Amino acid sequence: MPDAASPTSRLNKRMAQLGLCSRREADDWIEQGWVRVNGQLAVMGLQVADDARIEVDPAARGQQLQRVTILLHKPVGYVSGQAEDGHEPAVKLINARSHWSGDGSKLKFVSANLRGLAPAGRLDIDSVGLLVFTQDGRVARHLIGEDSLVEKEYLVRVTDADKDSEPQPNVMARFPPEQLARLRHGLSLDNQPLKPAKVSWQNEDQLRMVLREGKKRQIRRMCEQVGLRVLGLKRIRIGSVLLGPLPLGQWRYLGPFERF
Repeated sequence: MPDAASPTSRLNKRMAQLGLCSRREADDWIEQGWVRVNGQLAVMGLQVADDARIEVDPAARGQQLQRVTILLHKPVGYVSGQAEDGHEPAVKLINARSHWSGDGSKLKFVSANLRGLAPAGRLDIDSVGLLVFTQDGRVARHLIGEDSLVEKEYLVRVTDADKDSEPQPNVMARFPPEQLARLRHGLSLDNQPLKPAKVSWQNEDQLRMVLREGKKRQIRRMCEQVGLRVLGLKRIRIGSVLLGPLPLGQWRYLGPFERF
């Protein structure tokens, strides 16, 4: 037992902090008797000190190695999570037929790959690009945990905010430099200041935006605040993983040597 004066945390939280697994995985492993703390078999809800010795059975590691992460090029019209308002979830696109023939992982699709597969982040229904699904809680925590700082890069086609007008060419020429500076840093959403972003013009009608957070419809709402309307949005990178040549509506496995 930890000393009464020492700060403690729940075992599942501590295991997640150490990068061993997600909290849910930790609970599963504890239930299966795969975790020991200071040599003793762990029980659910155990409080542990930061210096506690946590040991994990190799069986848990083996199970973890079998879990897959999938990269999908999401089309418009699919939602990232559960089905809503008659729109299908993007996970429905993950099957043997839509597995990209250029996948370099050499893994073969099996139905077990869908078990417990969950989106690690979101991409709204009107957006396209890189969407990650994973069975691995460590990947999910790295990408969408509250302390995640993983970059997400987008190409954003914009026009003037007046919804009654037709899109006009060369938005860049009319857009005030001080508003570009606000996009980079100075905006708030939901009464919270946004983290600094990297924003630059890719061409006269398209912005390149790199964020380290992912509030609901964040880019569209940011653009509205500076007088822009988003016409198209595509996510092309998460961390060091690129969308690359992956065709629209197809998917591939995250390779064994790829890291976000």
